[in-house]
Order: sequence, then structure tokens, then C-alpha cells
Amino acid sequence: MSKICQIPFKETEEQRKQLDKVIAQHKHTKGAVMPVLQKAQDIYGYLPIEVVTRIANGLDVSVEEVYGVATFYSQFSLYPKGEYNVAVCLGTACYVKGSGDVMAKLKQVLGINEGEITPDGKFSIEATRCIGCCGLAPVLTVNGEVYGKVTVAQVEGIINKYKK
Repeated sequence: MSKICQIPFKETEEQRKQLDKVIAQHKHTKGAVMPVLQKAQDIYGYLPIEVVTRIANGLDVSVEEVYGVATFYSQFSLYPKGEYNVAVCLGTACYVKGSGDVMAKLKQVLGINEGEITPDGKFSIEATRCIGCCGLAPVLTVNGEVYGKVTVAQVEGIINKYKK
């Protein structure tokens, strides 16, 4: 079973109100799917199917249209991120210097794959392309904190820093 959706969608009343307000503001605006998705992701941190469906119903467009936009653009995520989102650069410089091996070790240490979240919600993994730190290759980030010249041997130590 995939670990991607193990954490159920939870919504606060405040989040619901915020999304309903955004949808109402764009209800009669042509091409509103993109800006509403952007605001929804700001509200929830990702775009669960419940939110995608509510946007589609609220804007009177198909779920397929909203889902299509959400999956086409890399800025959107359909899955929750962990408390600690670990990203490994797989751009050319990083990959040549071993980021593929770093990614494999990270998956082993956390027991999840890219796009997944640990059952406790603490960690998620994503692959990125060049983040502009080629001189530090290979690079991984944890919630934006950059770790450069990372070796496979260092991965477990980096993760353990966040487990405490």
C-alpha cells in the first residue's frame, strides 16, 4: 500500500471559510482555476481531492479541469508535505556527484519514496531540479535549509537531527 495518502485530510473551519471566500471572489471570472488553486494551496499547504472537488463545484467547472491544472504545474502538490520536507537536487551537477545515491539512501532511511510522507507525518521526500547551488553538489534541503557536498554516509545523521 502506498504511503502517499495515509494521513487523512483535516480541515479547520477557518480554512473552509477562507477557501469559500476565494471561490466566491472568483466565481464568475473566466480562467479562475489557476488563481483559486494557488490560494487554496496557500491555505492548506497542498491540494487534496476534497479541495479540488470543492473548487470545481464552486467555479462550476469539471473536477477533471481543476485536476488537470493542478497536475500540470509543478508548483502544485496533491499530497501533504511532512513537518520536514526533504528535497534532493537531481539536477545535472548534483546527479553527476552522487545525488541519486543520496536519494536512494534517504528513501531507505525514511522508508518512503518521492512524493510520500511518513506515517507519523514528520517527513516527506521530493526530487528537485537545479536549486542554484552547483558548487555544493550534491545538495539536499530540509525545509529550505541547504546541506551541501552531502555523502550517503551523512544522510542518516542529517535525518536524525530532525527526529529529535
